[in-house]
Amino acid sequence: MAGNDWLNSYLEAIIDSGPNVGDAQSSLLLRERGYFSPTRYFVEEVITGFDESDLHRSWAQASATRSPQERNTRLENMCWRIWNLARKNKQLEGEEAQRVAKRRSDHERGRREVTADMSEDLSEGEKGDTLGELPATAENVKGRMRRVGSIDVMENWAAQQKEKKLYIVLISLHGLIRGENMELGRDSDTGGQVKYVVELARALGTMPGVYRVDLLTRQVSARDVDGSYGEPTEMLHPVKSENPAHEIGESSGSYIIRIPFGPKDQYISKELLWPHIPEFVDGALVHIIQTSKVLGEQIGYGQPVWPIAIHGHYADAGESAALLSGALNVPMLFTGHSLGRDKLEQLLKQGRQSNEEINATYKIMRRIEAEELTLDASEVVITSTRQEIEQQWSLYNGFDPVIERKLRARFRRDVSCLGRSMPRMIIIPPGMEFHHIAPQDGDMDGEIEGSGVDPSSPDLPIWAEIMRFFTNPRKPMILALARADPKKNITTLVKAFGECRPLRELANLTLIMGNRDDIDEMSSTNASVLVSILKLIDKYDMYGQVAYPKHHKQSEVPEIYRLAAKTKGVFINPAFIEPFGLTLIEAAAHGLPIVATKNGGPVDIHRVLDNGLLVDPHDQQSLANALLKLVADKQLWGRCRQNGLKNIHLFSWPEHCKTYLARIACCKQRHPEWQKPDDGYESSGSDSPGGSVSDIQDISLNLKLSLGDEKNEGSGAVDNYLDSGENAIDGKGKLENAVSMGTPKAASTYNSEHHVGNSKSSALRKRKYFFVIAVDGDGTSDFLESIKKIVETVRQDKSIGSMGFILSTSLAMSEIHSLLVSGGLSHSDFDAFICNSGAELYYPSATSEDGTHRLPFLLDSDYHPHIEYRWGGEHLRKTLLRWAASTSDEKGEGPIVSEDKSGSTTHCYVLKVEKPELIPSIKEVRKSMRIQALRCHVIYCQNGNKLNFIPVLASRSQALRYLHIRWGIDLSHIVVFVGEHGDTDYEGLLGGVHKTVILKGVGGGVDKHHAHRNYPLKDVVQFDSPNITQVEGCNSNTIMSSLGKLGILKT
Repeated sequence: MAGNDWLNSYLEAIIDSGPNVGDAQSSLLLRERGYFSPTRYFVEEVITGFDESDLHRSWAQASATRSPQERNTRLENMCWRIWNLARKNKQLEGEEAQRVAKRRSDHERGRREVTADMSEDLSEGEKGDTLGELPATAENVKGRMRRVGSIDVMENWAAQQKEKKLYIVLISLHGLIRGENMELGRDSDTGGQVKYVVELARALGTMPGVYRVDLLTRQVSARDVDGSYGEPTEMLHPVKSENPAHEIGESSGSYIIRIPFGPKDQYISKELLWPHIPEFVDGALVHIIQTSKVLGEQIGYGQPVWPIAIHGHYADAGESAALLSGALNVPMLFTGHSLGRDKLEQLLKQGRQSNEEINATYKIMRRIEAEELTLDASEVVITSTRQEIEQQWSLYNGFDPVIERKLRARFRRDVSCLGRSMPRMIIIPPGMEFHHIAPQDGDMDGEIEGSGVDPSSPDLPIWAEIMRFFTNPRKPMILALARADPKKNITTLVKAFGECRPLRELANLTLIMGNRDDIDEMSSTNASVLVSILKLIDKYDMYGQVAYPKHHKQSEVPEIYRLAAKTKGVFINPAFIEPFGLTLIEAAAHGLPIVATKNGGPVDIHRVLDNGLLVDPHDQQSLANALLKLVADKQLWGRCRQNGLKNIHLFSWPEHCKTYLARIACCKQRHPEWQKPDDGYESSGSDSPGGSVSDIQDISLNLKLSLGDEKNEGSGAVDNYLDSGENAIDGKGKLENAVSMGTPKAASTYNSEHHVGNSKSSALRKRKYFFVIAVDGDGTSDFLESIKKIVETVRQDKSIGSMGFILSTSLAMSEIHSLLVSGGLSHSDFDAFICNSGAELYYPSATSEDGTHRLPFLLDSDYHPHIEYRWGGEHLRKTLLRWAASTSDEKGEGPIVSEDKSGSTTHCYVLKVEKPELIPSIKEVRKSMRIQALRCHVIYCQNGNKLNFIPVLASRSQALRYLHIRWGIDLSHIVVFVGEHGDTDYEGLLGGVHKTVILKGVGGGVDKHHAHRNYPLKDVVQFDSPNITQVEGCNSNTIMSSLGKLGILKT
């Protein structure tokens, strides 16, 4: 391949050894296969399509071999190795082609099914919609966007926002994040994303209407990193700016909040963070609740100020934001930065690794599933370019541009979307800080000494470091700033420069390729690129014309741009594909015209700035011509420079934040439903992290008696409920008023013993430990025995203190009641019942059974509004019934699944699996729902005999977080008992700050469906966590032993 000079030498070596290959002395390997021409094979199969750095090492060994026979054997074996690798490459390409064809077929089928449901003709509305709404053309920019530097414009905008006092939460987990002296490039996790999120948080904190911004990340206290990363809180001081708009509005500022999770004394890569995500979510939940309470006291008139949005950055933070959004019932935003499916596609195209090898290295399937969840949960997905939407997000099951346009058209016309939803894709280019930039005019002639370019000058050492390479430092500088990575295409740039004599006579070339001490210490890929560049410099004898300094500081990058601008130079980004191109904006801000790849984000940047030329990165001649045109034509250079400086404000952080906040304002605002805006709120003074919300009001105000008929839930029950006791007179009207207003004053008027009341809510908060029984299976007798054994054993030890029990299961409430009655257990033995896989939440009622229809349980009616985000309701049910009716075995002898009406509720649709051996895997069912834009959480339960469809952000683990928020239950004082296997939501119960006891050999599971998961369970759960213990069986000894290991029992 181009750039690998050793291939030519290798080919020559093969040709030299050619006569020996077919003679009688050739090895048995060739004699068994007949005549083989390594020369022809190498030319036809290798040079044009293969590149392996380890082959170079083998060639070097072969070249150094003195014996012709040994050398011939080495070359022969190497050829066969190449053949095997090429064959594997073709096999991988074939598999990838099949995957792409299947994905296309699945999406087309999904579109047809959605279109069939949406029979109304909205073609005119759909024609008017396009993906993303940031001005993407010069016409739109001129017509709709005014310069942010205009004081009157900013003052008018600020006046409209000044009454708002918003709390925004940003999340970015991996890498090392701090506000000052960022160590960008320290490793692959500490790069552009770190700079982006810090500057976004800082910029948002200065915007009118924003009171506080929290950037949540990981606390790292490892010895090999600076101690600043272990500080729990760091304030982001606003940058100095002459723009008065930055001083308008009230703000408590922006903060980096570091949440401890994962190994306490280790800095680990992002690929290893996945099992620790639940621990972060629990820690972040505590922080947000505490902060909301504090802000409520400052600006909320005693009411908690919940975040207006939670914004996740990258897949790991996206999953975290989705879980927090569901737990708190607040809107979520997401920015991908880079996407797993796109990376997987690129790696598979290279043909060097199989899907399994890629997943083992990058945990890519775990990442992709997290990104699919973010599409389920996000109201807005922020992208940098149109290419990201059309070519990257369209690879996902959860996003289809065609369906998205149809849904948006229906929404605008106030037409039902039939339970379907799609996140809104918005293009908002990253912002940039311009406070330190002062573009200067003037030539280098006569200014070198006066401007600090003298190599002996101590003021600008980076200038001296670059200038020492050049014979004539006054020539215009062509600047490239990129890693020594094959994707950045630097070798093509060097070849274009070397082979264009007029360009070399007019300009110098500066390559800023990161920092290095020794090429041998670089990664093999980066070292290979750098060595190729050095060889090209030598080949074309470009000494004195090309600079490639070994070191530079991040703070010196602006000075590098300024030096290039003073020489009337050009900035170039020749990458094969550039997702966005932040360096292009930085260059334009310093007055540098640009030459950039036409693939990806630079197209959108150029459309707005119009400050340079776009080229095909594969066309070497086109690249050289573009550079020569800008360097030689001073009028064109000046026009591009002025265009860039004139329009660069469109990429400023204030402009970015204005669009950002406008999008947040369009989201439907949600918050915990039991806390109304006009509630009277009094702090309980509890030390619990959730104390700020646990005392809001009496639980009885928002609980209704559950009857057998879900449709009449709360009607007759409430009437009878109020007819007893001293408050029966006019009680119904008062209760309705209390439920709607939620005031503590109204709550105090209800003291009937039928109410859960203050005594119950107080009891929940005073429990020292809660024991959650979540042993899954289809045998009710085994489940019942586990319940009885756990309750009896734990109650025997009085040293535990006050304790409560919670039952967590996929069963419906009526099934749980029958189970308890059959086992002689009382409903009052439990504090809460998490039913239908987390779709329902009940509490025991003091009301005794008085007939066949009344159940002694209270439904938490606040819970349903809390979890029903994007719930498809009856439309989803109709789709599921059609799907069930369409399923049948190969013989057509009946459906594979059927509706289970008795187990279904308004927020959980249950399908009975008639033929488990024929049912699709869980990932296939989830994919089918996502392709049709139906957002739900699909769970195989009861050993795969039932399929539960519940709201997308509901689960048994999320129900525990709801109890934490609602009643202030300390998550670290919860012990969850699970079996060795479980339902397909089993993994969610294992991670987090709570304790988990795995009862090996107990309960059932859906192993055959777990076997079809996209990633291994170890990518989700850290089994060696001190919060997880495993014991054999479920008996008194093993239960007590597990509690001792977890530190629950005193020893």
